[in-house]
Amino acid sequence: MTHDHDLELRPTPAQISAALNPPPGRNGGDLVVETLAGLGATTVFGLPGQHALGMFDALRRSALRYVGLRVENNAGFAADAYGRLTGEAAPLLLSTGPGALTSLAALQEAAAASAPVLAISSQIPTAGLGGGRHGYLHELPDQAASFRGVVKSVHTVRTQSQIPSAIAAAWKSALTAPHGPVWVEIPQDVLLAQTSLPVVTGVDATPEDVVPRPELTAVAADLLSRAARPAIIAGGGVVRADASGKLRQLAEALQAPVVTTPGGKGAFPWKHPLSLQSWIEDRHTTDFLEDADVLLVVGSGLGELSSNYHTFKPRGRVVQIEADLGKLESNHPALGIHADARLALQALLETVSERTDPSVPERVRTVLSKVAERIESQELTLEQDVLTSVRRALPADSPSFWDMTILAYWAWSAFDANGPNLLHSAQGAGGLGYGFPAALGAAAADPTRPVLAVSGDGGALYSIAELATARQYDLNVTWLIVDDGGYGILREYMTDAFGEATATELSRPDYVALAESFGVPGVRTTPETLETDLAKALSQRGPSVVVLPAVLRMFAATHLDG
Repeated sequence: MTHDHDLELRPTPAQISAALNPPPGRNGGDLVVETLAGLGATTVFGLPGQHALGMFDALRRSALRYVGLRVENNAGFAADAYGRLTGEAAPLLLSTGPGALTSLAALQEAAAASAPVLAISSQIPTAGLGGGRHGYLHELPDQAASFRGVVKSVHTVRTQSQIPSAIAAAWKSALTAPHGPVWVEIPQDVLLAQTSLPVVTGVDATPEDVVPRPELTAVAADLLSRAARPAIIAGGGVVRADASGKLRQLAEALQAPVVTTPGGKGAFPWKHPLSLQSWIEDRHTTDFLEDADVLLVVGSGLGELSSNYHTFKPRGRVVQIEADLGKLESNHPALGIHADARLALQALLETVSERTDPSVPERVRTVLSKVAERIESQELTLEQDVLTSVRRALPADSPSFWDMTILAYWAWSAFDANGPNLLHSAQGAGGLGYGFPAALGAAAADPTRPVLAVSGDGGALYSIAELATARQYDLNVTWLIVDDGGYGILREYMTDAFGEATATELSRPDYVALAESFGVPGVRTTPETLETDLAKALSQRGPSVVVLPAVLRMFAATHLDG
């Protein structure tokens, strides 16, 4: 008896001929790039190093596009953004030891934000493996151990025949919800050795669906259908799962107000009658959510930011949909549903009963007006004007990438992202230097739209070398640097806590002159001319820098006021 899959496994005459006559001059690195191409990759990021040269030489013989950055951590941020925008696993090629370790902060951000990054690193030669002290350049006693606590999965290769399957397994892991970074390491000699293996063509790494259990969605649907005051918190899992349309359908069916977390920016229309926008760092919003008798949390672990710094104490029932099993009920007791947001929302849509409650839009407007009054009372006109200018200058469908800087903290709450998967920041892990290299990765993913990066001068100095990358590849990124002469938010924190700030003031370059030294046009702007200058920079092809000298203030710590 012949099974269908037996026929599928039978090679065609052309495949047999190609397999028996592989092209000459291939090495282990070719198996890497052939596998990536076979899985659907088109672009790789990275930085070469001595042990990884076999991989980089193989790029020459492939159709993969290589985007090389100047620092491994920045290459990781670029891959992170590429993965977020495309939903594909973004390959990140690295060398051994220092090169690999320099990517760790970027991989931590990818893990926290569920960005699919496929990091492939070289290793010292096979003879040196095993935890000894062989004296090889870049040697670590256990390189993989440095990554095990950061990435989703670690895949170690020791022979050429293991390469395609290891990379395919890593790809599948990266793209199974929750998305995340994965790590593959391959010894130098395995990459350099000539190979007689046939060209890699038959690879499959279809990610597994994380499907909700029907008995759980049945209970959730019943709770939501019978709720008097349902509400929804939408997190980054909604964006990652491309589930914003289903979220809107469910919110409208239940007449449930929706607030989005910093990671969930754009998951729900900003001006929708049910939209509480993103004012999650606000006591009025927190009070409203605490008053819900059934609160649906989708794609969020209700971590520090999303819980208004752990001051949020829900009084009603919580239903939590989360693809990351470890986040289920990690902060609040809930009916925990381990599932991809899209699949779970679809199941709820098929089983909830529609609710009508004409008072809901007015209740939403009341909360938003209270928030607006509170912000207005703090005399923060400059900050609001700057954010408004950025929104007006940025094309509606352009993505933006924000470093950890005061203007970004404002954006988490007050910026209309204009849609899902358009506003991204480093709020997952909170490291500096994300904005500009991430924007470069986004521009590599889609060269048809201008991309905005926003940094403070502190974060800008982390990634200033990537102006060379932006120019080399002519990437369509405008970088807004808000220059306040130091680490502005830390200056505020320390002044509030200790009466004065220490180690927060920075000597910094003339950013306009520095940009121009890289061949990147730069302009110094003011709050009054920001909208015009930024719009002009975004409208011109290629990289550009806009510098805004300004000291911005954060709105008051709303979780502390009444």
